[in-house]
Amino acid sequence: MNIIKYPCREEWHKIIARPAFDHSHLYESVKKVLEEVRLDGDKAVAIYTEKFDHAVLENFTVTADEMDEAEQLISKELKEAIQLASANIDTFHRSQQFLSQKIETTPGVVCWQKAVAIEKVGLYIPGGTAPLFSTVLMLAIPARIAGCSEIVLCSPPAKNGKLHPAILYAARQAGVSRIFKIGGIQAIAAMTYGTETVPRVYKIFGPGNQYVTAAKQLVAMRDVAIDMPAGPSEVEVIADDTANPAFVAADMLSQAEHGADSQAILVTTHENIVEKIVAEIERQLNELPRKELTEQALQHSRIVVLKDNHELIDFTNAYAPEHLIIETKDYAVLAEQVINAGSVFLGHFTPESAGDYASGTNHTLPTNGYARMFSGVNMDSFVKKITFQEITPTGLKNIGQAIETMAQAESLQAHRNAVNLRIF
Repeated sequence: MNIIKYPCREEWHKIIARPAFDHSHLYESVKKVLEEVRLDGDKAVAIYTEKFDHAVLENFTVTADEMDEAEQLISKELKEAIQLASANIDTFHRSQQFLSQKIETTPGVVCWQKAVAIEKVGLYIPGGTAPLFSTVLMLAIPARIAGCSEIVLCSPPAKNGKLHPAILYAARQAGVSRIFKIGGIQAIAAMTYGTETVPRVYKIFGPGNQYVTAAKQLVAMRDVAIDMPAGPSEVEVIADDTANPAFVAADMLSQAEHGADSQAILVTTHENIVEKIVAEIERQLNELPRKELTEQALQHSRIVVLKDNHELIDFTNAYAPEHLIIETKDYAVLAEQVINAGSVFLGHFTPESAGDYASGTNHTLPTNGYARMFSGVNMDSFVKKITFQEITPTGLKNIGQAIETMAQAESLQAHRNAVNLRIF
């Protein structure tokens, strides 16, 4: 882990740089799979499922019997944890529902918006060594609350042709409509173009490996909407001398263990805590089952010592972290100054893991600095807003002259006529 003390502002752009993850070199091979699934549907999906997931499937659809079987395989403790998380996620996202109101902008001119659910959404859920059943809850629950009429889920099967039982249990809890045993590029293609089995959707959500990310980038150019640009997971921790070094180390490692290209950054104005935190990172790292992977992430992780809180906030807003944990005495004061972050965790007893699983907030967040301009997944992600307006004859007279003048100035005579004919 790199320790950088009191860097000048001119050096910050190098310090906040993420690990490079340009997927353009994958585009040609990804395009080939996308095109074959577009043309050949289920046949191409089956071929690539066997090639990439080593599973031979005649039917991709998860059946009711498989759902029942999965429920029996889940421990009572995990069921209760999923139920608690589901309830909190539901409560938090219901609070975000849009309340429409009619506004009279000028006497006789009434305008309003209506939030309408995206009819068909697709959720991609990674499987493998870390099946992200928590992401099922984060995506399907707000989709259900929004009123999406069809919620389609795809996840890569194991060699035995089955999905992880926790994914299926979470999907049933969250209200997923249809589940398919399809992973990788072929899953993104199937949800984008539709096949004989998989319905076409209008927007795709969910994380994935570099091939899934490249596929989402390509289909988003013209065929389907996606949740947001995606990159490796990241965390920034702000700590002072009141922080528990063990807590800080655990928070950094919990993000680093996501993958070799993840990044954890500690920012502090208290140089005296650095050595203690480094010692805790080394101690806890040796106890982790994903030690080797985590070590790779730590190679491009950093500890940055800055002069004062003014620099600390400027650095944080420049970095725009996916996750920001503020473990300081004055965390509320610092938090008020944060303008670029995906999700913020305040105080010594608010680990990022809480947001990942059960506090209620969404863990699908902008990475790679996209928090400067993107929000994390929320209720708005699953709806579109349609504007309405109703104008009376008096209302049209009140704004008619302005419309005619502006249309004339833009040389759009038919626009002018559409008003003029109604007034005179």
